[in-house]
Amino acid sequence: MRRIYFLVPNIEITHKIVDELRSEGIKDRHIHVLAKRDTPLEDLPEAGITIETDFIPAVERGAALGGSTGLLAGLVSLKFAGFALAGGPLLGILFAGATVGALMSGLSGLSADNSRIKQFEEAIERGEFLLLIDIPKNRIDELSKAIIKHHPEAEFDGIEPLLPPSF
Repeated sequence: MRRIYFLVPNIEITHKIVDELRSEGIKDRHIHVLAKRDTPLEDLPEAGITIETDFIPAVERGAALGGSTGLLAGLVSLKFAGFALAGGPLLGILFAGATVGALMSGLSGLSADNSRIKQFEEAIERGEFLLLIDIPKNRIDELSKAIIKHHPEAEFDGIEPLLPPSF
């Protein structure tokens, strides 16, 4: 899955695009709309907190850092324990480090705005809508060209290279 971005000038066009996506079989959980605060989105699928914040990237960084720290701590304990630990305790320490790292980083990521969406803040504050669509890689060209063809006022703003798993 990849995430494509469109900047749409108003809610009417956003509704039309979302309706077309639904008719193409894209489920609401794969469509995310960001708008200016207190803008009623009616039946449009609103972007959740994991999209508006840096939660997912922070969890990924925390898991990697915590896992590395846990592995290092396990190896150091092997050196100072005076006996060889089996693989189970070492994996347990690694898993515990990754879990704690992911949890702590995720919590800090909730307080930070999504770095990818920051570039659209000005347009959103002007009243435009940011439409994020999660689609299979093989449908990117088909759907993005269809949206641009039917709605030339919608601005294609790129593809996010790797999409984290949907929650």
